[in-house]
Amino acid sequence: MKKVPLDLQGVIYDCDGVLFDSYESNRNLYNDICRRVRGNPLTEEELKFVHTHTVFESLHFLFRGNPSQEKEALEVWRNIDILPYIEALKMEPHLLEILHHLRERGIKRAICTSRSTTMKHIIEKFALGSYFDMVVTALDVKNPKPHPEAIEKIVATLHLPKEKTVLVGDSLNDRLAAEAAGILFVAYKNKEISSSFFIDDHLALLNFLNKTY
Repeated sequence: MKKVPLDLQGVIYDCDGVLFDSYESNRNLYNDICRRVRGNPLTEEELKFVHTHTVFESLHFLFRGNPSQEKEALEVWRNIDILPYIEALKMEPHLLEILHHLRERGIKRAICTSRSTTMKHIIEKFALGSYFDMVVTALDVKNPKPHPEAIEKIVATLHLPKEKTVLVGDSLNDRLAAEAAGILFVAYKNKEISSSFFIDDHLALLNFLNKTY
């Protein structure tokens, strides 16, 4: 059994589904793009895909087999007003409390997200800048999750020992990225992808600071 060290030094968070309930925000965004380009909204299968992948992967998936529509969709995305979709984001309960506690304990906090240009707007909108030491988006790496590149970048930059770092995520891609990077994975609100550890509230992470398993 893996152990969670008492001297945990780093917590890396996924964004969508972990920091924010972004399901409706993503649905609205990609529905609008799909309606403008192909004339019909997302299917449930498509919504599940876009919720856990980069915008480039998502548009390729949504318009697979139709390069001209994919190109048009990318142009629509680049010119769309993203702020109304950010307004639809809902911060997860007790997020600021746990981030404040981690900061007070001197534990590094980072975001590892499949988002791209929208992340900076989210940070500004919800005044999260002071809560995180580093943010890595899909634009900052060549290989998005489940590849471990983003996590490796965070660990190296913040000088975090892998055995004292955890990733909190809600998707299989998050778990695979954490395992590939050699850090502990903590599943958030998704028991189906939990390998060992699961929390359903951000404050439950305090248990990982106060005892070993």
